[in-house]
Amino acid sequence: MITRQLHYITKQRSTTFRNLHLPKHAHQLFEESPYSNPTSLLPLNHSLPTFLRFNLQFNAFKKLKELLKSGEHNEIDEVTVALALKDSCGNTKQGTQVHKVSIVFGLMSFITVPNSLINMYSKSGQFDKALCIFEGLNYPDIVSWNTLLSGYRKSEEALNFVLRMNLNGVAFDAVTCTTALSFCLDLEGFLFGLQLHTYVMKSGLRSEVFVGNALITMYSRWKHLEEAQRVFDEMPNRDLVSWNAMLSGFSQESRYGLEAIWTFFRMVRQGMKLDNVSFTGAVSACGHQRNLEVGRQIHGLCIKRGYGTHVSVCNVLMSMYAKCEVVENAKFVFKRMNERNVISWTTMISVDEKNAVRLFNEMRLDDVYPNDVTFVGLIHAITIGKLVEEGQTVHGCCVKNSLLSEPNVCNSLITMYAKFGLVQDSTKVFEKLECREIVSWNALISGYAQNGMCLESLRTFFSATTECKPNPYTFGSVLNAIASGEDISLKHGQRCHSHLFKVGLNTDPIVSNALLDMYAKRGIISESEKVFSEIPQKSQFAWTSIISAYARHGDYDSVMTSFEEMKREGVKPDSITFLSVLTSCGRNGMVDTGQQIFDSMLADYQIEPSSEHYSCMVDMLGRAGRLNEAEKLMCQSPGRPGLSMLQSLLGACTIHRDVEMGERVADALMEMEPNESGPYVLMSNLYAEKGNWEKVAKLRKRMRERGVRKDIGFSWVDAGDINCSLSLHGFSSGDRSHPQSEEICKMAKCLGLEMKLLTEKDSQKDIVLTV
Repeated sequence: MITRQLHYITKQRSTTFRNLHLPKHAHQLFEESPYSNPTSLLPLNHSLPTFLRFNLQFNAFKKLKELLKSGEHNEIDEVTVALALKDSCGNTKQGTQVHKVSIVFGLMSFITVPNSLINMYSKSGQFDKALCIFEGLNYPDIVSWNTLLSGYRKSEEALNFVLRMNLNGVAFDAVTCTTALSFCLDLEGFLFGLQLHTYVMKSGLRSEVFVGNALITMYSRWKHLEEAQRVFDEMPNRDLVSWNAMLSGFSQESRYGLEAIWTFFRMVRQGMKLDNVSFTGAVSACGHQRNLEVGRQIHGLCIKRGYGTHVSVCNVLMSMYAKCEVVENAKFVFKRMNERNVISWTTMISVDEKNAVRLFNEMRLDDVYPNDVTFVGLIHAITIGKLVEEGQTVHGCCVKNSLLSEPNVCNSLITMYAKFGLVQDSTKVFEKLECREIVSWNALISGYAQNGMCLESLRTFFSATTECKPNPYTFGSVLNAIASGEDISLKHGQRCHSHLFKVGLNTDPIVSNALLDMYAKRGIISESEKVFSEIPQKSQFAWTSIISAYARHGDYDSVMTSFEEMKREGVKPDSITFLSVLTSCGRNGMVDTGQQIFDSMLADYQIEPSSEHYSCMVDMLGRAGRLNEAEKLMCQSPGRPGLSMLQSLLGACTIHRDVEMGERVADALMEMEPNESGPYVLMSNLYAEKGNWEKVAKLRKRMRERGVRKDIGFSWVDAGDINCSLSLHGFSSGDRSHPQSEEICKMAKCLGLEMKLLTEKDSQKDIVLTV
């Protein structure tokens, strides 16, 4: 019966073809095909089982074309067309030709054909045509629905289509759920995913591996790793994708690094066939954990399993070694790579900052096109190396490659120019930005503050608040500007502090450290102590800030108490901490204690003393009158003696009246900074104390000849309301530039009389007591 029906259908098709004169003209549908020299091949339906059995390359479109040209139209059925359409995915022209054949041969009534057309058009970027075919179906099956669903590009539209499926009474299968879960990208989508998870539990689809994998991925994407782990543990069957999904979820969150490594070990123990995704996740976790030992073991396993030169694995290996500060190993991995992509080169440029420019040039010679992240890494390396000319060249390269539309590149350029002291160039880059994010504002605010333009930094902060919502880095930058800007009213800092307290950012590590430093620099140590006490978890930076604050105020006892408490708390001091402690020891004459602390830097903490630390020791020994030791130590400092070191030693020579050494040091300072008045003034005072007026006169004559002038000392007074002026009023001795100078002088005279009166009263009391 079935054979008779098939014979009838075939006969009916042949009649239709004859009426359409297809034997003569059907092959013309493919005349525009790129295949011009067909070879003699077996009929499609006869050769298909052979190709499938031996997994040979099978060109279904080419076979269909052969059948049409040979006139074997009876061999063309829905399977033939479906396979040809599958072969045409991504090739719209070819797929359209097969579509015409399916219409001409009357195969659109077979659901496999429209389903294949939907798939072909979706994957060829013509979703509108796919949707049109779907809407024309009278009775779409689950494959039709799923195929169209997978063609959506926007998550909102895809999830709306899933709702439509549900309203039409379509029973979701494993493919529906898996595809829908992949679209749960935003918060609304995640809530939708939770409902899908409930449906999976109720409908018995939880045993489907693909569905479980999709759920793990969704929960991992939203950092609900406990729920992802629960799904993973409840899966009756797991494949490599399941393990990799769980491993990747853990490795993407730094605090779950140990769980990621443990998951990888479980995979190895269970004999899983590890792939590049497995190794990438495991190595990435080792990088987060700074676990060099385990990272090296996994590297060895990568090589053993044949992934030692795999691009993605090598990229994370380089990153891991860089995070563990083993740069040579990262370089070794890079050199052994057979193939390098943009991530490989970008990683290496970020790792090997000294050779970043050379690597960038080699990258271009290797025909690898740099992206915005590459330029960010390159600009950072150039900034660190202070390569001004190279930085300007790279800026031109960014303009040429239209990368100034990328905010991260522009932000890096703003920071670079600010570090070079070229603030005008930073401003130009900022002003050309089409969209100014808070990061861009932060870069400019910080750049102004670093270059001593504190008032401009504060003005920029006020402008930023009108366009963006400030973040902790914004407040940190502006508080640093207020701290360093002697001419800025502290009331602005207090106003920031009040706002930060209201919005709950006062305990943020960046903000709290900036507040602490601001109050310390502006002379209100009690507020610094209060801010420090409110910090819940005191970081290295917080401890260093409070120690620096005490050192700045000459409170030696508090410096040493805080330093010892910091070590008891298990917080490792850094080079800045030692700088503050040594400064405090020097100012209080604690030479032996300072020497012990200086020696402990390298011995106990593996911190190589810098020229600043040597400068502190020279100052310490000089103050104590041990000038020869100070000069000897100065000669041992890394590099040539710096300006501050020489100034400290010259000051010590002046205090202890060592003219001979003072002349040597002063000559070195004058050669280094010929227009700086400090050395001239100090030596002039030293000669005057020794009564050598002839040399005093020569030195002053020398100053006049060189045009050196002594800087006028300024004092600052916060004389106005916060809304009247951003800055304080600066004045010097005998200054009458203030519009209320007469009233100020009268008040000063009045205060002077009161002080004189109080002094006389105290003197009379002393006389009475003596009597």
